Amino acid sequence: MSSTFNANLEIIGQVVTEVADDDISRRRRELVSRIEIAPRFAAALLGIEAYSQLIVLFWMHRARTLESLTLHPRGDEQLPLTGVLASRGRAHPNPIGLAVVDLVSRLDNTLTVRRLDAYHGTPVIDIKPYDHYDVYPEPRVPDWFRQRLR
Repeated sequence: MSSTFNANLEIIGQVVTEVADDDISRRRRELVSRIEIAPRFAAALLGIEAYSQLIVLFWMHRARTLESLTLHPRGDEQLPLTGVLASRGRAHPNPIGLAVVDLVSRLDNTLTVRRLDAYHGTPVIDIKPYDHYDVYPEPRVPDWFRQRLR
């Protein structure tokens, strides 16, 4: 298997938010931001208003270079050492972010969404509708994750 591949990603838009970088993760659940889709991709939004949630894929252009293949999730050293591919943080071989967001509204080529934990100016690489194929009612997760939900 080749270790490199030219993916030729198209940036389809960018995130617009007035929330400071340091507050993004803390305010994620109620955070409302906009995704401005490039005008040449506006037609691709046709019918998107029929969905209540979207999957947003974005390029974490400010993520640090991968320094290790293992880490303590969420930077908490009390949590077990975990591989980066078994964690949801920014430290991954490719800085691709994924968020399931609530679609609040659409106006022309601008989507207003809730729960997008991306910084102002973050490039958006794709949007997909979230539907019943994506729902798993009882996913298996590590014990430490379940304990933090309490």
